[in-house]
Amino acid sequence: MQRRSFLKAGLLGGLALIAGGAVYRQLRPSTPERFALDQQGRIMLAKLVPAITGLSPALPELDAAIDRVAGAINGLPLRTQKEISDLFGLLNMAPTRRLLAGVPAWQEATPEQIAAFLQSWRTHRTEMLQTAYHGLHDLVIGGWYAEPSTWAAIGYPGPMKELSA
Repeated sequence: MQRRSFLKAGLLGGLALIAGGAVYRQLRPSTPERFALDQQGRIMLAKLVPAITGLSPALPELDAAIDRVAGAINGLPLRTQKEISDLFGLLNMAPTRRLLAGVPAWQEATPEQIAAFLQSWRTHRTEMLQTAYHGLHDLVIGGWYAEPSTWAAIGYPGPMKELSA
């Protein structure tokens, strides 16, 4: 390929990207929607919460913990909720879940597969996957420890009585 052809192709490609970006901006909603935890997200969290907290998947507290995670997400700014919704979408689509997480359908995933997925994202060389791991981790831990009944497990006596009055 000659230099002139290469420059023309680069210029045309750049113009195509600009046009595509303009169309995308026109079609997408101006304000992101609020996060809504769907059934697929609940199934995914039913696997992630026990792996992150050490909670037994059979305990009844699991549903409450998942609800608290959803509540924690809904308390975040709308842009952050949109990013989390996108992350949940990626992790629930079969091709991207297998590519990014190496996990089969969430219902079929073993605790070992979930632990390997979380560990690989935690230590991944790509900062984006590390950030996604820390976001998931913090949401789950925040949702779990938002319940006062879970504080005893870590030896936290609760807020000082003088400050809560």
